[in-house]
Amino acid sequence: MEILTFIIPFIILLTVVVFIHEYGHYYFAKRFGVGVTDFSIGFGKEIFGFNDKSGTRWKFCAIPLGGYVKFFGDRNVFSQAEQEELLKKYNKEDQNKLFVTKPVYQRSLVVAAGPLANFALAILIFTFIYMFAGKDFTPAQIQEVQKDGPAYISGIKSGDIISSINDNKVSSILEVSNYINTSTSDDIEVEILRNNQKILFLVTPTIKKGEDSLGNKVNKKIIGIKIAPLNNEFNRERLGPATALLYAVKETWFVTQASLDFVISMLKGKGDTTQLGGPIKIAKITGQVSQLGLIAFLSIMAYISISLGFINLLPIPLLDGGHLMFYAFEKILGRPLTQKTQEGFFRIGLFLLISLMFFTTFNDLKDLGLF
Repeated sequence: MEILTFIIPFIILLTVVVFIHEYGHYYFAKRFGVGVTDFSIGFGKEIFGFNDKSGTRWKFCAIPLGGYVKFFGDRNVFSQAEQEELLKKYNKEDQNKLFVTKPVYQRSLVVAAGPLANFALAILIFTFIYMFAGKDFTPAQIQEVQKDGPAYISGIKSGDIISSINDNKVSSILEVSNYINTSTSDDIEVEILRNNQKILFLVTPTIKKGEDSLGNKVNKKIIGIKIAPLNNEFNRERLGPATALLYAVKETWFVTQASLDFVISMLKGKGDTTQLGGPIKIAKITGQVSQLGLIAFLSIMAYISISLGFINLLPIPLLDGGHLMFYAFEKILGRPLTQKTQEGFFRIGLFLLISLMFFTTFNDLKDLGLF
């Protein structure tokens, strides 16, 4: 029964973020007159489903690790390059339903709408949390500085208040660890407030193996400080709609930017790839977080939604970003790439995705102590 506490929340979370992603594709496809034959949550054998008035089959399949929207006339990923052959098979009315006959900007919007819907979901969730549960605005006062630690060596003192980290304004005590651990640079710029004056310090963190708040093994960046609420008073405020929306957009942008910085650092050979996880790790964390309550579960859903949107925008063939890359080439060249060229790109994309899948699965199994 214990495994169900991980699987059920994971399936619920994944179903929501995948549905929102695919609905983004579906909504704009229908707006532009594209025929949609299937809207699927999951892959493999259909468990249950129904047909709507327009003929779209809405279904839930046996393997709930993703989903897809299938357009009318799409036989394979190369159908864009087979436009002339496709047009011969349909009458004028049906040709207007084909995705391949739409202008580049419409096809681009349909493809981009999936990831953008994920970002929109995250913003909506954060806005809801900040409005009804509140946002923490407790100043980050340094209670203790470890002797001979990175912060001590840099000149940071007990009693200092952290005002920003790497140009990210620190409005809450809870943000300090996030900003430090998402930094991809060797040194961290820490701005502190001391005697009503702002002072900038350059701190070189050390890496220490430890555990996160859920007990999972992680590599932490440590600068040797202990922070506590100013005057031991926590300050959590419920925000109005406009202010909550603003902070929600800021949080979504920060996570997206941090994800991009991490990918760039990996390409440079500096990123900590041991922290990458796949479905097993996500399911484990989702199950752990869900036991902390609804707000915590919604928060992890927002972060996973951002990750799904970000990953799908990467210019890797087979992902949404790969299709957008092809449309950019089409716009520049004035014609779609040939099927042979697309096939070469898709083989590269497939290799990259399979490699990533094996790598994250290995990390997942290692995290479980199987390696």
